[in-house]
Amino acid sequence: MTIATPILNKPRGRELGLPFAGLTGPHNAITDVAGIGVGFRTIMENEPRPGRKRPVRTGVTAILPHMASETPVPVYAGVHRFNGNGEMTGTHWIEDGGSFLGPVVITNTHGIGMAHHATIKWMIDRYASTYQTDEFLWLMPVIAETYDGALNDINGLHLMEADVKAALDAVAAGPVQEGNCGGGTGMITYGFKGGTGTSSRLVELGGETYTIGTLVQANHGQRDWLTICGVPVGQHMRDGTPQSQLQERGSIIVVIATDLPLAPHQLKRVARRASIGIGRNGTPGGNNSGDIFLALSTANRQPMAHRAPPRLALEIINDELFDPAYSAVVDAVEEAVVNAMLAAEDAGGTVHDRFRVDAIRHEPLMELMQQYGRRSR
Repeated sequence: MTIATPILNKPRGRELGLPFAGLTGPHNAITDVAGIGVGFRTIMENEPRPGRKRPVRTGVTAILPHMASETPVPVYAGVHRFNGNGEMTGTHWIEDGGSFLGPVVITNTHGIGMAHHATIKWMIDRYASTYQTDEFLWLMPVIAETYDGALNDINGLHLMEADVKAALDAVAAGPVQEGNCGGGTGMITYGFKGGTGTSSRLVELGGETYTIGTLVQANHGQRDWLTICGVPVGQHMRDGTPQSQLQERGSIIVVIATDLPLAPHQLKRVARRASIGIGRNGTPGGNNSGDIFLALSTANRQPMAHRAPPRLALEIINDELFDPAYSAVVDAVEEAVVNAMLAAEDAGGTVHDRFRVDAIRHEPLMELMQQYGRRSR
């Protein structure tokens, strides 16, 4: 097994001069929201394992709210299904109960069962003082997926409990790796190599500054649809992978985190705005795509329900102030998708692969942006 440790070395969209709107946090990442950590396990191989035909290129991405807490902390949340050809576990209770406990884990389609099992075990061990008791408690983690079978031996079921644990144990604040990493290792976006991307925005509401962070696992879109900062890039950059002209077979998971104090019904509306964010880059939400979005707030910290008092106080933002937050979500999701593509590296192309998927080339992209007058420097 090859466990890859990617290096943060490729310029991101803003560094290249793409004119994205809005003010970002210090890392331009979901980890700009205080208390949010991200961890990865990346498995990247170019030779098939014994008895298999295709190489393994997959992994796990873990996002943990209140990562320093020694006990589970419920977070208010909302979900939106833009196109439902995919999976995100735990969403029925988020719809009804308005919150969830523990990490959000993203992997490949056939790894979702193992990720669910392993995340429960990790939570039992991590929060032993809560779960290794005589109380009748249950766990329902949020596990999401996109399909990486074009570049990964997905039917080999190679994701193991240790891989999920490694991603969860690696959760940390600070800069976030993008591209071919974690659950995004084998993903394809608009016919280019895709994967993990992140971005954040600072918004001022009622005299206070808040942070909105997004992380995407981008595996969606057809080449002809691709639009970047208003430029029809897919109409011009048509060379490369055979997948570029095929019908969409992928999905996108979007996780939106914020320290805005929001109620579940407000977070559901925030999650819905991710549809516009991914639409900025051209996708109409293809029939074969699982476009599923989760929004969570780290504000209004409360104890677990069975340990909470009969009355709970909840602070929320006035709906009349929401428009800047909606715009920030749309802008950050749009940028996160592009960052995923810009950070990605070529994949496939060995004698064991059906085809090669190229990453988008920065220089011709920026030349095209210059032609359209969409380059900030």
